[in-house]
Amino acid sequence: MPFIHHRTVRLADTDAAGVVFFARTLMLCHEAYEESLSAAGIGLPQLLGAADLIVPIAKSEAEYLRPLRCGDKVAISVKPVLLSANSFAVSFEITRLGPPAKLAARVRTEHVVTSLAKRERIPLSPALAAWVSAG
Repeated sequence: MPFIHHRTVRLADTDAAGVVFFARTLMLCHEAYEESLSAAGIGLPQLLGAADLIVPIAKSEAEYLRPLRCGDKVAISVKPVLLSANSFAVSFEITRLGPPAKLAARVRTEHVVTSLAKRERIPLSPALAAWVSAG
């Protein structure tokens, strides 16, 4: 079952046209990713090299379906899926809450679990593997 992160679009998320700037869409998804990990008991220090483990994004893609504006309430779903022993993808759907609710964007990121010291791929940690499998 996907994790759902609720948020209000802020002025800082928008561009001069008053809609969410395309790169900020990725930031919204990354925020939801962090919240999902936190809800699963995985702290960011675990993913930032404290345990010789980093999880860089190797690929990202986005499909923008409709604009989001300052003040819009959104729900961001987070759904991880295992790709290999040392990589996983996360699919996001950003829905502008209504009425009526409308899908605004789809985003997908691919992550590679890496040893900070050796700079080579390593298997997912047990906590990260559990988070991916629960998604």
